[in-house]
Amino acid sequence: MGMTVAEKIIAEAAGVSFVKPGDIHTVKLDRMMSNDGTTHLTIDMYHNKLKNPRIADVNKLVFIVDHNVPADSPKTAASQKKMRDFAKQHKIDFWEGKGVCHQIMMENYVNPGELIFGADSHTCTYGALGAFGTGVGCTDFLYGMVTGTSWVLVPETIKFNLVGSLPEGVYARDLMLAIIGEVGANGCNYQVMEFTGEGAKSLNINERMVLCNLAVEAGAKTAIFEPDEVALAYLKDRGREAKKLFFSDEDANYVKEYIFDLSKIKPVVARPDFVDDVVVVDEAKGVKIDEAFLGSCNNGRIDDLRVGAQIIKGKKVADHVRFLVVPASNEVYQQAMDEGLIQTFMEAGAIVMNSNCSVCWGSCQGVIGENEVLISTGTRNFKGRAGHPSSKVYLGSAATVTASAIAGYITENR
Repeated sequence: MGMTVAEKIIAEAAGVSFVKPGDIHTVKLDRMMSNDGTTHLTIDMYHNKLKNPRIADVNKLVFIVDHNVPADSPKTAASQKKMRDFAKQHKIDFWEGKGVCHQIMMENYVNPGELIFGADSHTCTYGALGAFGTGVGCTDFLYGMVTGTSWVLVPETIKFNLVGSLPEGVYARDLMLAIIGEVGANGCNYQVMEFTGEGAKSLNINERMVLCNLAVEAGAKTAIFEPDEVALAYLKDRGREAKKLFFSDEDANYVKEYIFDLSKIKPVVARPDFVDDVVVVDEAKGVKIDEAFLGSCNNGRIDDLRVGAQIIKGKKVADHVRFLVVPASNEVYQQAMDEGLIQTFMEAGAIVMNSNCSVCWGSCQGVIGENEVLISTGTRNFKGRAGHPSSKVYLGSAATVTASAIAGYITENR
C-alpha cells in the first residue's frame, strides 16, 4: 500500500519509511510560528515552568505580531513587549506590523514537504505549497520550541477531486464555502483534506491558500496540494528552492473521496452563526448590513483587492456602511498602492487599514455593536466573533462583500 503526500511528510519527519493512519510518531519539526495571540503565555511557561529552559533551534522559530496591531491597550502593549524582548534576546526572527502571520510565512518561509507547527488554527494554509502545516496550543508549541520535536497521530486523508474550472465571477472563496457547506463543520475532523485533479491544478497559489486556510473550519487537521509547477514557480519568484517534494502514490489509501465540479459553483455566503450554513447569495439577498470587511489571512491578498477595486471603481460605499479594507501584508499593501487600488477604495469611501488580522479577529478594529450585521471575508462567523454577542456575521467572497458594501445590503455582484 502506498502513502498520501501528507503521510510521506510525516514519515520523513519521523525518520521512518512508512506510516499509516492511527500510528503515533515522534517527529522533527521543520519550522514553528507563533503570533501575539498566545506567545506571551508560551514565554511565561518557558521562564516559570521549565527547570532548564532552552531553545532547540532558534533558526526554526518565527514570531509575528499581527492580531492587535498597533497595540490597543496597556495590557496588549505589555504582552507584545514581552514577545519583542524575548525574540531580541534569543535572536528569533521577529515581524511586527508587517502583516498577517500566515501571509508572512507563505511569502518568506514555507517550503514543500515541511512539517510546520503554528500557534494558530489556520496554519493549515501552508498546504498551498505542499507543506504539512497544523495549529497547536501554546503548551505544544513550547515543547516543540525546547526539544525541536513533537508527536503526531497520523490522520486519515480525504481526497477532494476538483474538476472543471470556476465560472467568471465565482471565486475560490465560494468554492471552499460550498465544500464546507457540503461536508459540514465537523465533516473532516482530524483528517487531511487533499485537493487534487485538473481543477486543483488550475488554481494559483493565492486561491490554493483560500482552500487550505479554511480547512480547519471543516474540522481538518490540515489541507494540502501536491507541489506542482505553479508552486515551484511561486518559490522561485521568492528566491526559495524546494528540497523535499512529495506526491501521493497511486495506491494510497483515502478514507473518502468527493468530486466537486468547479463549473457548477455559484457565489455563496455562510449565514450566522455557522460556517457550514452555506446558501447561494440570492437566499440572503436584501439583508441590511452595517459593516463590510475585505481582508484576513483568507482573502486579503492582491487578487482579492483587485476584484474589490474593480467592482467599486467609480462607485461609493453606502452611507450607512463602514467598509474596511485590510491588505494581508505590507507587500500586498505596497503592490495595491502601485496598482492604484488603495486610491480607488479610498475615493469610494472605504476605510483602508494597516496590514493585520483586523475585523476577522474581532478585538481591535471594526468591532461591531449590538444587533449589527457584518459581511466579511474573514475566517469565522460564530456568535460574538466580531463583536457583540447579538451581532451577526455573514461570510462571502471579496466580490460579494464589495458589492454588498456598495448596495448597503447583501447582494451578489452582477
